Amino acid sequence: MILAAIDIGSNAARLLISDVLPYKDGTVDYTKLNLLRIPLRLGFDVFETGVIPEEKAKMVIDTMKIYQQLMDLYKVEHYRACATSAMRDARNGTEIIQQVKAETGIDIEIISGSEEANVIYETHIAENIDSQDAFLYIDVGGGSTELTMFHQGNIVFKESFNIGTIRLLNGLVTDAQMDHFKWFVKTHTREINNIKAIGSGGNINKVFSLSKTKEERPLKLELLRDYYKELSSATIEERMHLYNIRRDRADVIVPALQIYTCVMRWAGAQEIYVPKIGLADGLIRMLYNKYKTDKG
Repeated sequence: MILAAIDIGSNAARLLISDVLPYKDGTVDYTKLNLLRIPLRLGFDVFETGVIPEEKAKMVIDTMKIYQQLMDLYKVEHYRACATSAMRDARNGTEIIQQVKAETGIDIEIISGSEEANVIYETHIAENIDSQDAFLYIDVGGGSTELTMFHQGNIVFKESFNIGTIRLLNGLVTDAQMDHFKWFVKTHTREINNIKAIGSGGNINKVFSLSKTKEERPLKLELLRDYYKELSSATIEERMHLYNIRRDRADVIVPALQIYTCVMRWAGAQEIYVPKIGLADGLIRMLYNKYKTDKG
């Protein structure tokens, strides 16, 4: 079964097309057929002005046209398209979504921060790590950060914060917001020992690649701090040249590292696993589970 997920984030839009095959032992194989990322960077306008400008709105529509053509070529059977923080905050977000529907046929849902955390959790990556330890999912986006605490088979909390890389970069996060963020993480993890973090988002994936760490091995908090200091000292051009980072990643990677290291420090997590999963992966799994349920 060919399924697709569209994730319209504050920094980029992504189309993931996967072949989903149940195996005879009851497991399900998710094989990535294509992943196309377009750096729309909606958050840079929305978080400053509250609207998506005409030029960016056209980019959204053009991107969805390309995504629709790809879904047709791959003969996608079911899809789900979701927009997150930037589209949530944009006063003209609903209008743009209606335009997309009219011109491409693609239905886009604007999902809340808590729904975003639910979708990330749907990847069930913690269940694949055989340990009795507690796991803290940290998903850092351009407009928000989603945290999900998983302990001994139970969800302890799921919370979304309007603190993201683009907001930090543009000085749009207040001291009071950061204080509350810190208070929440410390208060809700205080009684839990041996917390390990699980990171998702393009920035932590890039840091993992830079570190040349073996797959399925965690990154140490100390290493993330070193990268934060190192990259903070470099200009955008130096980050692009020396670390082979794209321009639309080179500016947001530093505030992303700030968020990951702060959350880990507050929670007492000394290492972070980077399974390279994200919202689109969760959407694919939710789609397949819905198909199974509907089929009975």
